[in-house]
Amino acid sequence: MKANRSRMSFAEKTIRVLLSLFFSKLLVRFIFLKFHSYFNQHKMSAIAAFCLPFLLLFLSLFFKLDKNKKRKLKSRLRYFYPHVTLPVFTISNCVRIILQTSYLAFFRTNKASLGELKAERAKTWQDIKRSVRVIRLVDKKLVKAFKHAWFIGKKKSQQANYKRISEANIWQNQILKVAFIMLLFFAVTVFVTVPFSVEAQAVFISLILVVAYSLRRVEGQIATITMITLSVTTSTRYLWWRYTETLNWDDPLALTLGIGLLLAETYAWLVLILGFFQTINPLNRKPVQLPADSSLWPSVDIYIPTYNEPLSVVKPTAIAAQSIDWPADKLNIYILDDGKRPEFAEFAKQIGIGYLTRPNNNHAKAGNMNHAMTLTDGDYIAIFDCDHIPARSFLQVTMGQFIKDEKVCLVQTPHHFFSADPFERNLNNQGKIPNENMLFYGLIQDGNDMWDATFFCGSCAVLKREALDKIGGFAVETVTEDAHTALRMQRAGYKTTYINIPQAAGLATDSLSAHVGQRIRWARGMAQIFRLDNPLLGKGLNLAQRMCYLNAMLHFLSGIPRIVFLTAPLALIYFNAAIIYAPFLAIFLYIVPTLLQVKITNSRIQGKYRYSFWGEVYESVLAWYILKPTTVALINPNKGKFNVTEKGGLNDTERYDWIISKPYIFLLLINVVGMGYGILRLFFGDTSQIGVLLISMLWASYNIIILGAAVAVAAEAKQIRSSHRVNANFPAAIRLANGHTIKVKITDYSDSGVGIETQHIPTCRVNDKVELLMSRGLKQYSFATYICNTRDKQIGLTLRDLDIEKQKAFIQCTFSRADAWLDWQENFKHDKPSYSFSNVLKVSLRGFKNLIFHAPNELKPLIEFSSRAIEFIATLLPTKPKKVFETL
Repeated sequence: MKANRSRMSFAEKTIRVLLSLFFSKLLVRFIFLKFHSYFNQHKMSAIAAFCLPFLLLFLSLFFKLDKNKKRKLKSRLRYFYPHVTLPVFTISNCVRIILQTSYLAFFRTNKASLGELKAERAKTWQDIKRSVRVIRLVDKKLVKAFKHAWFIGKKKSQQANYKRISEANIWQNQILKVAFIMLLFFAVTVFVTVPFSVEAQAVFISLILVVAYSLRRVEGQIATITMITLSVTTSTRYLWWRYTETLNWDDPLALTLGIGLLLAETYAWLVLILGFFQTINPLNRKPVQLPADSSLWPSVDIYIPTYNEPLSVVKPTAIAAQSIDWPADKLNIYILDDGKRPEFAEFAKQIGIGYLTRPNNNHAKAGNMNHAMTLTDGDYIAIFDCDHIPARSFLQVTMGQFIKDEKVCLVQTPHHFFSADPFERNLNNQGKIPNENMLFYGLIQDGNDMWDATFFCGSCAVLKREALDKIGGFAVETVTEDAHTALRMQRAGYKTTYINIPQAAGLATDSLSAHVGQRIRWARGMAQIFRLDNPLLGKGLNLAQRMCYLNAMLHFLSGIPRIVFLTAPLALIYFNAAIIYAPFLAIFLYIVPTLLQVKITNSRIQGKYRYSFWGEVYESVLAWYILKPTTVALINPNKGKFNVTEKGGLNDTERYDWIISKPYIFLLLINVVGMGYGILRLFFGDTSQIGVLLISMLWASYNIIILGAAVAVAAEAKQIRSSHRVNANFPAAIRLANGHTIKVKITDYSDSGVGIETQHIPTCRVNDKVELLMSRGLKQYSFATYICNTRDKQIGLTLRDLDIEKQKAFIQCTFSRADAWLDWQENFKHDKPSYSFSNVLKVSLRGFKNLIFHAPNELKPLIEFSSRAIEFIATLLPTKPKKVFETL
């Protein structure tokens, strides 16, 4: 009995010690949280902030806690560790606790949630304040010295000082500029090439990360340039290290695979550097006011090329073009029909615009427009794809640039889409995540404009006929006639400009396969330009223009590098091939901080135009499909043909596109199997390789998340609306059958219906006829509509049997509004990498669920097991503190 009591007593003591350790973590966390704002205010490094809790954790072992304190700590534990399950002491919970503790120590949590516990812990803080008074006194002196070193006075904010420094006259001195650039180049060269020990590399990269992290919210160009310089330094140093110290010359397989990865990394580094250069200072050009005397305005021909699109797609564009504010005697509109369809000719005659066709379809769209140039004579040519509906202010916004500067040959405006693209529709994130086009039209084109390298994008643009005549018309040698035409005009000495104000909106691709097909054509065309009219060679371009074109072309050569990145970690897992031949700690210190630094910098620059991690998803979807056409085009640039992107299609059922997703599924499968094999090697393999094996598995896990998101995009959502709805917010009115008029707000519209909202709910039923009243300027129009649905204060109206004049009026009041598309960039907040990663992770899990739901019955067990494994891994990740009602 005594022996048994002794064992029981020993077990009880052991449990108490473990519980005390566990509860003390929460006490430490509370101490850390109290001074979290203090750390941020005084810019204490994350390492110092992380070390303090562990110091206090050690001290807390000597405190004896009574039942009341244990109960309070237990409730706080449930708050800070909400995803820890019962029983507490399991392997999975240990992993959760470690990751959550790191997350709480390094990242800011919800201020409002923390405030709820303020009263409860007030007494504890008083005791802690007294114990750290000396530390605070020392830290204040350090912070004061730091502020004086950066010219930050007591009465001036940090932002004001950055502005004062950036606007100082000293930066206008050319000699100082050259000296500063040379000094900066020398410093970067030294930091890139000087070999460091592991300890020195840890200190060096830590200092860079601390500086970059502190600058990420500081406004101004100097902070951006500093972060870019740090990213260039760290990424170039990493590449130098890879070339000089990490190739395994004794293992032919590892050397071959390692060189392949190194070339892919070199490509990524070059694209990164060129991207920084391209977007370092976006121009943000504003419209130029036209002369007051409209007789001085030039004549404009509007081309609407079409081939196989339905008339329902072309109609709104043609009618909206008639609504453009421009003198009627100086505006001519033409439908360029390569489909030679009688109903199009009849429609053009009905509304009073031109209709042009030709005997053959040589050179596709470029040939169609070149033929039209021989039959028209306007001073300028405005081009709209047949689904792009222009606003009535289009020429008012664009034409002033030509009158201001005779050398301007192109004014390009953004391509905006009021329908969801396949990523937005299939992932249901339209308006939540910036779409794939937004980075280019929201940021890159403004950056190109700074260097006089704006690309012609084939639509929503105005071109000078004189410049086109000088270069022989639209380029026909490649399938991307638009970019090639702009390149030729720039070589001829003309200027191209970009105005980042959407003045037209169109339809995005209908399906993922159509989207991929469109990108294949773009990729093939840019590769053809690279071979046939390389911007790096020849006359007429300055260095900045050549670099902008080079970056655009390299972007479409990302197929092979992306596939290399998606398979590289498997070399060590499957074949034990050390493709990065270096110790575990060195690999960690070079790779992880460099990636973090680049992510922080890109997040700052790209902001609301491209969220972190989504670029990898977009590239992964396209990688396999652009690999072959770009490779073929580089070898044989004359091979390949122009393919028209289909628009306006329907999808009446949900389905999974197994054909388009085959490459993603294969890559996903080999990564998932690799993870399983890696786990076996962790337990039964060589213990000396556990470190590098863990890094490879972490990399493979990231690839699985990205590929899971790519797989999710292939699940085609149902699309049964033939007319896409456009969100709106402008006043109107309805007149009921009894003559009463009620003010309403237009919430959305399409070419066949309108959604309205009213505070005064009318007594009407479905199919009742109401008169919709809308205005354009001083003119008011009425439209006969029928109620199709009612819900609270929302009413849906359907348009029926409108004659051609009423159709014109309706489009003028809706799609052609000058302010119709101005808010296209205002719906997105600035990127938060952690938020973006969590979104990509959710989409990835959805991809696994889609595979299970749509998979053949024979494969469902295997896929379901993989999905559950991924979901379990997701439960280990940190989460925001929150109240839970379960007891631990």
